[in-house]
Amino acid sequence: MITATQNAASEDYTSSEGLRRVLKRLHQQGPGAWQRDPVAADLMSFAAEKYAALARKHGLDPWEAASAAFDVMRLRSTRLANDPWAVVTRGVQVTCIAEERGQGLLCSTNKARRPHISELHDPERISDRETPLSDYHPSFRTTDHFEFEEEPVNDEPQTETSVARASARTAVADAVRLFTLLDWPEDVATLAIDRVCETTERAGSRASAYEALRRDKHALVLLDLPAASWSALLRAILGNTHPALQATSAGRGVLLRLLLGETVHSLLHDEDLVFQIALAAPKRGERS
Repeated sequence: MITATQNAASEDYTSSEGLRRVLKRLHQQGPGAWQRDPVAADLMSFAAEKYAALARKHGLDPWEAASAAFDVMRLRSTRLANDPWAVVTRGVQVTCIAEERGQGLLCSTNKARRPHISELHDPERISDRETPLSDYHPSFRTTDHFEFEEEPVNDEPQTETSVARASARTAVADAVRLFTLLDWPEDVATLAIDRVCETTERAGSRASAYEALRRDKHALVLLDLPAASWSALLRAILGNTHPALQATSAGRGVLLRLLLGETVHSLLHDEDLVFQIALAAPKRGERS
């Protein structure tokens, strides 16, 4: 429980009305009152203890919160508020949040208070990412443009779309079968591969989908998968997205290899792929 030291006049600044009286008296005494008045010193100690937990929550020292409280207490709006302590508490909370954001964004607290600055993410090193930036960012990619002669279209677009969808469904079913043969529970493999396909369709590219899926904490909970199994499944299904490996088996991934005509039987002869999938198979009772 927070305790406060009262001065000889027994001013109870722990209540809102008591705080109002102390703030008005200090204001009327003029410059230097906060330095000379013993109640002001007790009030600041009380504020440091009162907001210590809030300060620690945002990685600050309790006296940094007390300093923020001091700034709010000197405002005219605080003395005239219906609940001065509520105003002080809110002011300290806003300042602590801004201080934390300022430290994360490597900028001043005043800049961190601005909405267009605070909404930015903290700086991060390229080396902190599991996947190198050059593997998925468009700025690091080069594409060879080839001109192909257009072939005459004999079938209706709807028929071609139906064939493509049927091929995709077959590839997904074969991928599930491959994982099931390598000790993955069928229901887990089905749900996980379906989620990968849906995300890839929305993302538009395998590289973007991989970046989104590897941070998908909801999928780990939904599928009850360990993080290592989820990462291995993504690498196996989507392949390595580095441009230099796009023409290799490791770069294509299971789904693309199945769509290109490979069979489950041929994939089972890929020792590296089989070892990767089988080793990451979730054990019974193992959770993320």
